[in-house]
Amino acid sequence: MERIDLAKTSLRELNQFLHHEIRNKKIKHVEVVNPDGAHSIAAGVDAPVKIEVRGHTGYYCAGMNKQAEIIVHGNAGPGVAENMMSGLVHVKGFASVSAGASGHGGTLVIDGDASLRCGISMKGIDIVVGGDVGNFSAFMAQAGTLVVCGDAGDHLGDSLYEAVIYVRGKVKSFGADAREEPMTKADEKKLGELLERAGLKYKPKEFKRIASAKSLYNWNADANQEY
Repeated sequence: MERIDLAKTSLRELNQFLHHEIRNKKIKHVEVVNPDGAHSIAAGVDAPVKIEVRGHTGYYCAGMNKQAEIIVHGNAGPGVAENMMSGLVHVKGFASVSAGASGHGGTLVIDGDASLRCGISMKGIDIVVGGDVGNFSAFMAQAGTLVVCGDAGDHLGDSLYEAVIYVRGKVKSFGADAREEPMTKADEKKLGELLERAGLKYKPKEFKRIASAKSLYNWNADANQEY
């Protein structure tokens, strides 16, 4: 295992190491200590490596991640796992705004709460939140899955496309075109797999399914801008 201390090594040096040297040296496990809320830690990693960050991170930690397993032993700032492509990002604490924004693939797990706009414009990523999510979560979510084990704030799933949301707790309000639908056996199977992957013991039958009513898919000239 390679251990990098951000109190002694610059963030640029860390990310250059993660982008290039881990492949040359065939390193499989990296530990980052003293992150001190630095931004863009482990952003742009594209290698099958396990990275453990021992502390809190700032903006865009694990952004654009491909292949790597990145574990944050603390809280994450705005945009954690933004535009993620594959792999696993696991935040052991809480996440700030726009967690998993525009994510194309992979899995983001947040043990605590996630703030506003969790999963905004998601495009295939699976996000599992052990606690609550804030307002406008899954706004314009195009594909993928958002699992909320706690409560959801206002305007959940506003302008939702093909993504599906599962909520165990209460939903303060649905966004435009989002609605609750019956859970199917396929939903229970998929949700059970995601919960198991996240290490959570909840039962799929405890969750509600929220999906798009598809009334925004086509322009309606008679709607008078009211949808």
